[in-house]
Amino acid sequence: MISDIIIPFLLVGLAELGDKTQLAVLVLSTKTRKYTSLLAGVMLAFIVTDGLAILLGNFIANRIPMDYVRIGAGILFIIFGLTTLLKREDDDDDGTYELKSPFISGFGLILVSEMGDKTQLASALFATQYDPVLVFIGVILALLLLSSMAVYVGKMLMERINKRTISTAAGILFIVIGASFFI
Repeated sequence: MISDIIIPFLLVGLAELGDKTQLAVLVLSTKTRKYTSLLAGVMLAFIVTDGLAILLGNFIANRIPMDYVRIGAGILFIIFGLTTLLKREDDDDDGTYELKSPFISGFGLILVSEMGDKTQLASALFATQYDPVLVFIGVILALLLLSSMAVYVGKMLMERINKRTISTAAGILFIVIGASFFI
């Protein structure tokens, strides 16, 4: 039961650390002093996108035989791991985004950038294997922790953590989890 929270928390947390959505939160936090409003908008976007993904994951689990879901999940996790390991470093943000409303800006940017993201899809896959409510809690706690760090200590955090190391660890974990679906 506790693993239903911890596994999504750890894997989504590692996958999101240094991801484009967290970099977007970091950039947005440099454009406002209304940090609570920004964080509320960001979290609402995560709740909507990942909540929908988890609901769909649970729906799939109740309609499709688990063997098919397990094989598909394993393949997708391995693909996520490989793409994470092979991803080139690039700048997604140039820092020119101007905030009129931190809440709306945070919500809109994260809602759009998170749609179809690997962590959103991972959330849906976790919901097919674990209790969807606990998966949601684990995923949202991970995203809240990371988004809070990006908003309040984002610049210092990104200066001290090697982004490539985090990406490598996340990629390896995705592959290991993907391979575990075949055991």
